[in-house]
Amino acid sequence: MAYLEDMPSNIPEKVMPITQADSLEWLQQQGPEFIKLMSYYRCAMMEIETKFHVLDVEYSLLHHRNPISAIKSRLKTPSSIQDKLKRRGIPCTLETVEKNLMDVAGVRVICSFNEDVYTLADALLRQDDITLISRKDYIADPKENGYRSLHLIVSVPIFLASEKRQMMVEIQLRTIAMDCWATLEHQLRYKKNRQFTREMAQELYECAWMSAHLDQRMDALRQQVEQEDERGQEDENQ
Repeated sequence: MAYLEDMPSNIPEKVMPITQADSLEWLQQQGPEFIKLMSYYRCAMMEIETKFHVLDVEYSLLHHRNPISAIKSRLKTPSSIQDKLKRRGIPCTLETVEKNLMDVAGVRVICSFNEDVYTLADALLRQDDITLISRKDYIADPKENGYRSLHLIVSVPIFLASEKRQMMVEIQLRTIAMDCWATLEHQLRYKKNRQFTREMAQELYECAWMSAHLDQRMDALRQQVEQEDERGQEDENQ
């Protein structure tokens, strides 16, 4: 496994680890242009993160609670970028990366409740500098394995010293329960040197629906608490 310490000294440490020898060679061939492109994707993630932080602050002022539990971001590794292009039969160039891969930059927003997922997504998409490329609602229509999350691909402008560029970012919005299940499911399903059986898959599927039921109950409890608060405020005003 090769890491950035094996790279030329002019490649920034913040870019990402290199996991395959051919990816290392490809990255060295691309040189500074690859670093520049990854920097643009990183800037796009920062733009999206800032927008969600602002929405979280505004929501907390209006409703006295924060809808966002955590925000995470990631850039695809060079090996992952190469693998995806090769699977599609697309040449590995910087032009094809930017044109064909919509998930090089990813932001995951972990919300407190189901309602928060849709509230935040709608608020983001109403902003005039955000362009929706695609939307997949795996909460309303979960995947066969039980996975639930709201996926958005958006285009967001980044403002550089001498130009403005449109960059694509994949956004995943999910609740704490959804994120817990998805994280553990990935660890269990893709554990090396272990056979993942049909029985294990069924158990994970049932756990997914248990987490969905938990979200429903917590959402119902939230509504009850908010209704009690409203009644209390009305009593104080009388």
